[in-house]
Amino acid sequence: MPAIHHPLQAWHTALLDGLNRRFEETSAQEIVAWALETLGDGLSISTAFGASGMALIHMALSLDPYVDIFYIDTGYFFPETQALIHRAQAFFGRNFRRVSPPLSVEDQARHYGPDLHQRDPDLCCHLRKVVPLGRALAGRTGWMAALRRDQAPTRAHTPVLRWDPRHNLVKIAPLARWTEADVWRYIRTHGLPYNELHDRGYPSVGCWPCTRAVQPGEDLRAGRWPGRAKTECGLHRGPEESVP
Repeated sequence: MPAIHHPLQAWHTALLDGLNRRFEETSAQEIVAWALETLGDGLSISTAFGASGMALIHMALSLDPYVDIFYIDTGYFFPETQALIHRAQAFFGRNFRRVSPPLSVEDQARHYGPDLHQRDPDLCCHLRKVVPLGRALAGRTGWMAALRRDQAPTRAHTPVLRWDPRHNLVKIAPLARWTEADVWRYIRTHGLPYNELHDRGYPSVGCWPCTRAVQPGEDLRAGRWPGRAKTECGLHRGPEESVP
């Protein structure tokens, strides 16, 4: 579906282009502070509890202990991810907002047949991630995520800021310029909890049926949807891309 061009969208784009030029020389912590100050209660932070996400959560909570942080529970979390959620909530002394798909895994199987993640992973991701994301962001003016340019070729040109016409808000990626080494340096410096699967060759952890360990020389997201051309779940698609 082609992007819809609107005068208001053009205004947003021009404003954000100027800020992006400035933020290419700004630290991630300063970008997080700007977002919290500018967007206030309208800001939400999404996390899948990856290493980058843990760093971003720590930065944000260091500045605002009440900022909204949510995660989408697809029903397919690894046990290690479930354990990390409990450890992280204890570490930070607060709970995060749990967002669930409209259909349970069992209801989805009844409606669409078993093993949809194998037969049509795009539809499965849409039902279990994209649809609940829209609900999670309803009424918000800003969405912050831990995207980085070094994670995969599909993310190589991630801007720090962009206007998201699908959710009608500003999308912020404070860690866009960070590397994997930057993330782990931050985690170790601050003693942050992280997913044990990272120590077993899983730099990117998604749903257990669609994630494997990566091999030496592969990019950080090569373990997602192995054997398929699919590299993204749909949460971070550009506005020009269609949604199933």
